[in-house]
Amino acid sequence: MVPKDVRERADKLKQSLNKHRYLYYALESPEIADSAYDELERELAELEATYPELVTPDSPTQRVGGELGKFKKVQHTTPQWSFNDVFDEQGVRDFDARVKRMLGREDVEYGCELKIDGLKVVLTYKGGMLVTAATRGDGTVGEDVTHNARTIQSVPLVLERPIDCVVEGEVWMSEAALERTNKQREKDGEPLFANPRNAAAGSIRQLDPKIAASRGLDTFIYDVAETSEALPGTQAEELEYLKGLGFKVNKNFELAKDADDIIAYWKKWGKKNKSQGYWIDGIVIKVNSRAQQEELGYTGKAPRFAVAFKFEAEQVTTVVEDIVLQVGRTGVLTPVAHLRPVLVAGSTVSRATLHNEDEINRLDVRIGDTVILQKAGDVIPDIVSVLKEVRTGKEKKYVWPTHVAECGGDGRIERVPGTAAWVCVYKNSFAQIRRRYRHFASKGALNIEGLGPSTVDALLEKNLVQHLDDFFTLTEGDVLTLEGFAEISAKKLIESIQKTAKNVTLARLLTGLSLPHVGEETAILLAQNFKTLEKVQEASEEKLTSIEGIGPIVAKAIVEWFGEKESKKLLERLGNVITIKNPDYVSGEAKQNLPLSGKTFVLTGTLSSMSRDEAKEALRKLGADVSSSVSKKTYAVVAGAEAGSKLDNAQKLGVQVLSEDEFLKLIA
Repeated sequence: MVPKDVRERADKLKQSLNKHRYLYYALESPEIADSAYDELERELAELEATYPELVTPDSPTQRVGGELGKFKKVQHTTPQWSFNDVFDEQGVRDFDARVKRMLGREDVEYGCELKIDGLKVVLTYKGGMLVTAATRGDGTVGEDVTHNARTIQSVPLVLERPIDCVVEGEVWMSEAALERTNKQREKDGEPLFANPRNAAAGSIRQLDPKIAASRGLDTFIYDVAETSEALPGTQAEELEYLKGLGFKVNKNFELAKDADDIIAYWKKWGKKNKSQGYWIDGIVIKVNSRAQQEELGYTGKAPRFAVAFKFEAEQVTTVVEDIVLQVGRTGVLTPVAHLRPVLVAGSTVSRATLHNEDEINRLDVRIGDTVILQKAGDVIPDIVSVLKEVRTGKEKKYVWPTHVAECGGDGRIERVPGTAAWVCVYKNSFAQIRRRYRHFASKGALNIEGLGPSTVDALLEKNLVQHLDDFFTLTEGDVLTLEGFAEISAKKLIESIQKTAKNVTLARLLTGLSLPHVGEETAILLAQNFKTLEKVQEASEEKLTSIEGIGPIVAKAIVEWFGEKESKKLLERLGNVITIKNPDYVSGEAKQNLPLSGKTFVLTGTLSSMSRDEAKEALRKLGADVSSSVSKKTYAVVAGAEAGSKLDNAQKLGVQVLSEDEFLKLIA
């Protein structure tokens, strides 16, 4: 039995510690010194050691638990959306116009918040007690990181009220904490973290909570997904509600009445984003009214009532140390610049694609050149320009070779007439096979769950797969010979492969076969027009070029590929192990009666209101064709944020360009 006075003292200590934790970590306004807090916690720990019955899950002494064996999966009760991005002022104005048009009103208020560069966390409370902390994962299923979240002082173990709720926020690491962590890692001979984001992500996924506890992680909570109480009516009220429950909320929230107010907030924080001690990579804009948020709803991937407005791309200088050719899955050679490693947008970069020979000539980039490198968010880094004024005369022009050993055979390469592409003459080097097989199983092609690049490589190296159809004849015993596979994981992979085999769409198969010049758009055109694989095989060059979006070079390559002896054998073997289906595409007379029939569109850049796939689907439902390249026959180019070279081509050819807002009006 615990004496009454001891129990009462322990309860008072818990209440006091929770109060002062909240004042210090959430409100950043401590009332007592750190040493006094430590003394209170030490006294509570001593009482609990003497009377173990006093230990409860919400005790401040129980933040650091034992080491886990592995992470568990957590099914989110509320879908975890990600925001669409905008990168310029026009993107914000388009978002504002779209919101007002959809709501049918001009008086829309927005909440502006800082976009913290960390890792999303979802916290679940029952009766006011923390029960689960999970990562975002794929938006549906995340990883259980409760043991590490409990070590973060700004995460309350018990709320101010005994309610049920699910809240969302960001786990982050300060620059000061990163510096301390990296000093310790350097002492221990461990590699240093490149930036606070990587450090936070690595820390929250530690199996040992003692490591997470030592890293000084912090949080900002910004959203209530579910609550047993009435939901606040606005985003501004929601942040106050979260603060009242005991969460740490970022204080730099502002309301905006229009796009000009939003842009002013973005510009202000673009100048101050390096001065906060934590990383910010943009701002988040949300319609303030919850009722209006619900009216606007969601696309398949993101809310319509919010976007992330990224800061301008960071530019740095570095030196091109070499230019190396990379062999692709169809034998296309891509020049890659090997750079002097440089930190840009939070990560160390040592590679940048130069796309093709024409791009090298356009930039006039040479080995030894000092170049300007740009990386916006998670976008692949680009060489923007060459600083020719700092050349010493020792820089070397890149000379395109005649042979590349990685191509296999005799290594010969050739430029494809009428294009900027160089290709391997020999088509079956291991480098090409590996990329083709990875692509065949990838999300963009057959989408075989569990059959990732490393598993494909392992199957090839063990000669368990020698042809594409061999994927579908694998057994659990075959997979068990691969490192890292046990009975359950082997069984799951085989089940996934067999599930895919029973429902392969014609377009995905054509994409996965790596036909020369045939990507997703061309594959869909072939499936739409020919319906079956047999009819695609029989198609003549004349028949293929009669289809809008397929030119003579592509048509010739398709006919040649299907005419090859090896291709015919492969398709025959695949026919024995997979079932090919073709969804109902709008075509023929039905397509001619649709409003956009006969019109070809090209998409470039990022749309904030929908994904690229959703935009394509919307166009096809209205009878339009979608192409991946711009020509004089293109009806219109839809240009989102960060539009690329396709926009330039459209302007050169006089093809009309539609903004996102104009595109939405068109499909509406």
